[in-house]
Amino acid sequence: MNDSLDDSWKSSSHDSFNDAPSRFAFRTSHADGAARLGWFTTPHGTVETPAFMPVGTHASVRGLAMHEIAQAGAQMVLANAYHLYQRPGDQMVRALGGVHAFARWSGPMLTDSGGYQVFSLSRYRTVTEAGVEFRSTLDGSRHQYTPERVMQIERNIGADVIMQLDELIEGGSDRAASGRAMERSLRWLERCRVEFDRLSHEGRAPVHGLAVPEGAPPLDVHDVERDLVAPPQALFPIVQGGTYADLRTASITGILQTGDWHGIAVGGLSVGEAKSAMYDTFDTCAPLLPWDKPRYLMGVGFPDDLLEAVGRGMDLFDCVAPTRMGRHGTVFTPTGKVQVQKSSHRTDRRPLTDECPCPACTHYDRAYLRHLMVTDEPLGPRLLALHNLTFLLTLMARARRMLREGRFTSWRSEWLERYRAR
Repeated sequence: MNDSLDDSWKSSSHDSFNDAPSRFAFRTSHADGAARLGWFTTPHGTVETPAFMPVGTHASVRGLAMHEIAQAGAQMVLANAYHLYQRPGDQMVRALGGVHAFARWSGPMLTDSGGYQVFSLSRYRTVTEAGVEFRSTLDGSRHQYTPERVMQIERNIGADVIMQLDELIEGGSDRAASGRAMERSLRWLERCRVEFDRLSHEGRAPVHGLAVPEGAPPLDVHDVERDLVAPPQALFPIVQGGTYADLRTASITGILQTGDWHGIAVGGLSVGEAKSAMYDTFDTCAPLLPWDKPRYLMGVGFPDDLLEAVGRGMDLFDCVAPTRMGRHGTVFTPTGKVQVQKSSHRTDRRPLTDECPCPACTHYDRAYLRHLMVTDEPLGPRLLALHNLTFLLTLMARARRMLREGRFTSWRSEWLERYRAR
């Protein structure tokens, strides 16, 4: 904390924190069974739920511009704190105006803490009660990734919603390992909450030593007193516990005892467990979560899984699979997945689907899209990634319409039957 700040700044920081609850709100209107139509309000706008959030790991959805994401129907996007911490650095993102200005996205944003990256890069890290020590895959440097440090990083990046640091373990892990990770995640949540509140009241640490080229405008951090005020943000806890109902119940109980949250995430799924076990976990968690808070299901993004989750009361979703699959030639259609590179599409003049408004479907046929992919033309992966995102965003928009019209349950059953018919 900068000792030169006077009491008027401290008062404004405290007022900003007190005003934060009014900047985040969630309400619902229509419901069909456990599924519900809702609105999640943030400082950068309101997200109508259920909604899929494209993943922009490095503050960019790979290969796609933010205006293309918006035109496809995205309301809220993700960035990843772990990756932005490494490049260009969380302080650099802060100096360049925060992640919204940095990415040129004016709507709501969320940052994942990096728990999944810690999990997936297991040979580069060591997990202890203190946190995670990892070796950078970029230059081999060592880093301490603690709950407190993660809060400082995410407060610097400046997304509307930020996630706690949790311990994610492999799907199918035994009950003892799942219980230990769940309990540690609860302890880390309390440390995240304490540091989040401290930064809300005391402000962020100053950033020094960032100069600009001659003639360039100053950085945000050059206005020191204003820059130290942490932006209004909502911290989401993460429910863990593997596929064990009692552990998930204990996790939710602990989370609700720790604080009054603006929303709650369910994590640790789609990491290798059977789909039936994943759906059972939805059934366990949803009835225990507060009705008046948005429920964010992390890392789930296949069309059938989304509709299964919406039907069980989940609201927000994200996953890298749609864009990754598209870049490698696999696309979603109403009758299941299609491999674009197959030779059967060589003379196929049909669009990928008649029901999708994306450029791949409205401007090109399967024969041309296959040609782009087999000749390694960069346009091909871009179009197919945008198609998959548009497909999911359109699917969620249709789910919202069905909820509004009271036809969600029957529509979902018919849609899933057609999608799974192959």
